[in-house]
Parts: sequence; C-alpha cells; structure tokens
Amino acid sequence: MSSQTISTPAPPAEGLSELAARHGLTVSGARPTLWAYIGQLWSRRHFITAFATARLTAQYSQAKLGQVWQLMTPLLNAAVYYFIFGILLGTSRHVADFVPFLVTGVFIWTFTANSIMTGTRAISGNIGLVRALHFPRASLPIALALQQLQQLLFSMGALVVILMFFGEFPKLSWLLAVPALLLQAVFNTGLSMVMARLAARTPDIAQLMPFLLRTWMYVSGVMWSIQAVLKGQHLPHLVLLALECNPAAVYIDLMRFALIDSFTASQLPPHVWAVALGWAVLFGVGGFLYFWNAEEHYGRG
Repeated sequence: MSSQTISTPAPPAEGLSELAARHGLTVSGARPTLWAYIGQLWSRRHFITAFATARLTAQYSQAKLGQVWQLMTPLLNAAVYYFIFGILLGTSRHVADFVPFLVTGVFIWTFTANSIMTGTRAISGNIGLVRALHFPRASLPIALALQQLQQLLFSMGALVVILMFFGEFPKLSWLLAVPALLLQAVFNTGLSMVMARLAARTPDIAQLMPFLLRTWMYVSGVMWSIQAVLKGQHLPHLVLLALECNPAAVYIDLMRFALIDSFTASQLPPHVWAVALGWAVLFGVGGFLYFWNAEEHYGRG
C-alpha cells in the first residue's frame, strides 16, 4: 500500500490583516467611522421613533388609569412641593404667580431627570437586544430621550390648562417655548448618551442617580426663585456663577420667561439664551462623540 502525503497550502505571503483589508473585510462589531455611524442612525430613524412611541405606550399599560399617569405624576409632585415649600416654608410669599411658577418648574425638571434616568438603563436594560442585533447603539439613548420629550409634550396640555386657570393666557412670548424645549431636548439627549456609556460599564451608577438628581433639583430653582434668594446675598463668585449657569435652572427659566407674565416682566438675564445654547451644543455634540467612541464595547462586558 502506497502512502500519500497530504500537503497543506502555504500561508499567504502577506499578513492576514493586509489580506482582509485588500478584500474589504473588517472586524466584527468594529466601531464605524463617525460619518458612517451618523448615516446608520439616520437610516434607522423610523426604528428610533417607533421604539420611543412603543415604550411610551407600554410605560403605564399595567396601571388601571393607564396613560393618565403621564399627567398625574408631575401634577402630584407639584402638589407635594406646593404643600411643603409654598405653605409650610412660605416660599410662595417671595414668588409672584407661585403655582404657575412651580408647575412649570416641575414639568421641565421632570423632563431632564427622566431623560437621565432612562439613559442610565439604555444599554443594561436592553442588553438582549444589544447582543442579538447589529445596529448603532446610540439609537437606544436617543429613542429613550425622545420618549421623554413625547411624554412632556403630552403633559403640556395639562400645564396650559393650569396656566390659564391662574390667568396666564396664550400670547406671542409662548412661541419662545419651542426653541427652549428644542435646546433642552438636545441637552437631555447628549446627557442621556453620556450616562448610557457610564452605566454600561458601571451599572451601580443607576442606583446612585436618584440621590444626585434630588440634590441637583434642590439647587435648580424648581420650587424657589434663585434670583429672589440670592438677592442681597454675598456669595463667592464661583457659587453665583454655578447657580446662574446651572443647565437645569437655565432651561426652567427660559420656559417661565416664555409662559408666565410676571416672570417675563422681570426680564430674563441676558446670558440665559447663550448659556442654554452652549449647554445644548456641548452635551449634544460631546455626548454623542463620547458614546460613539465606545460603540464596539457595548454588550461585551
């Protein structure tokens, strides 16, 4: 019986990486270029809006009152804050039109706080989807931020009714609410993407966030007027600057300026629109780049 020698093919003269590059092969799950990534997100815009709408619809599906809780939750929070700050602590004596002032602050703050909280769970809360399908992961925090915007717009009907009940009727300045909300939405989306990346690596951040958000709320003038409290106070310049440029306070001030007559009459400080735009650009662009930079690591921990 003659034996046959089986020969193995010789390895290619060029390296495997060069061979793959020559044939257009890329690493599975590799981060695409920035422009390619933006193109992928745009091509999935219908998925993003559908995912946001589905999450909004399912959010209170187990409750008997259903979507009514979208209105009831911020209104109940406002009622609690009115009792504690407006009645017990007497904050209402230093703020004109305190109820419209408070309700506007609560609604706008809730938009930012909920965007951050959902952002912390954008990856970890959808880990099965992340590991099973190939799609730009930024779709998730963007969709969840869009869900919160949809919920705010749904709730704005109740806010308008409350404002009219207390004598604040539609006027030309109400149109300023549109650019104010757009700037806040961009800021919230960018911050949501930052939190999504951080929480994907360190899930315990989601447990810490309620305490950090509560602290942030108390220094953002939701239940009290920053200008009224700081009047006559001799605080360090950095403290004053931090309070005046606090992004949550800035977006709340813009909405109050647009919707409430007494707040409009007091004249909005000239820096507020510039600061609002600056925060939106910083977090909208910076947050997106920060999230994209770790695209290949999501779902692999």
